[in-house]
Amino acid sequence: MWSYPRILAHRGGGTLAPENTVAGVRRGMDAGYRAIEFDVMLARDGVPVVLHDPELGRTVAGTGSVADMDALDLAARDAGSWFGPDYEGEPVPLFVEFAQYCKAHGVWMNIEIKPVPGHDAETGAVVARLAAALFADEIAAGRVGQVPLLSSFSETALAAAREAAPRVPRAWLTEALPPDWEPRARALDAVAIHTDHTRLTASGAAQVKAAGFGLFCYTVNAPARVRELFGWGVDGLCTDRIDLIPPDFF
Repeated sequence: MWSYPRILAHRGGGTLAPENTVAGVRRGMDAGYRAIEFDVMLARDGVPVVLHDPELGRTVAGTGSVADMDALDLAARDAGSWFGPDYEGEPVPLFVEFAQYCKAHGVWMNIEIKPVPGHDAETGAVVARLAAALFADEIAAGRVGQVPLLSSFSETALAAAREAAPRVPRAWLTEALPPDWEPRARALDAVAIHTDHTRLTASGAAQVKAAGFGLFCYTVNAPARVRELFGWGVDGLCTDRIDLIPPDFF
């Protein structure tokens, strides 16, 4: 059963602001969004940061691996200039502060655990424990729809998250549904399957829903496709085109 918002802003502000930044969250909120998807990995010192790429250079100024830098060093780097001069100096967010900001503004979170290669279990456990601590009251009260949903392509990370904080819900990310998708998802106690909408079929969607899982798609940028996917029974999706697809679109 899907207890969460139906349309999420991808990485905070979609194509309208630098991804995985507080500025992106603000831009999403300006568009009416109160639900986002974003990525988290661990820096060298074990502190989680909000980033998509394990190597610098695309959205964060500099070169090198996140695994070779401490969190505060990353937080001092520019994560906004690549997008445009208005965002020069926008920092790489620390996960805890970023999540606190979202929570304070009523922004629900789909947190993608995206480990630096080789750090899957550690990343899953750290992110899950922190999410559990940040939402301890909501978990204790059974307010499931307010608790973040952890997702990952890494089954190792999700298994570690389950062991570290079993009451924080998890979703398994897979580009396409493999033949053994159901036992693998059940082994993780996943509540939902997240998949690439371009690889999903109507019959695949029906199978996921018949098995009792939530079904979420990434990254859907055409209004007509949003309508089609929801017609198939898809529960939620994220979009970069928050200018075309408002949160109450469907």
